Amino acid sequence: MNKIDVLRKSLLAAAVLAMLLCLAACPALKSIAEINRDPARFMNKEVSVHGTVTESFGALGTGVYRVDDGTGQLWVFSNGYGVPSKGAEIGVAGTIVPTVTFAGHSYATVMRETRRRR
Repeated sequence: MNKIDVLRKSLLAAAVLAMLLCLAACPALKSIAEINRDPARFMNKEVSVHGTVTESFGALGTGVYRVDDGTGQLWVFSNGYGVPSKGAEIGVAGTIVPTVTFAGHSYATVMRETRRRR
């Protein structure tokens, strides 16, 4: 085996390892209907959803926004990530918690945002 073959195999192995690490680090993509159907199953576990922002309220990097993925809607509490505008397509990961109070309103079955991708 020559040096080029060894290099190719090494690069292929590194690429496969990088993909596996990325997949292991990404929380499972769930439908909002699945989360709403049995929120206790997801409590304090990190999951991700993808959808459209239908409502948002916030100031100074903190707030809540509602995501609709076509199967249902879920409130997301954002602390330090900012609040996306209505109509934005968003992918968000976070932990499911039973309730969050923001600006005097309580929101049930909420995702506490930990990561976001647009």
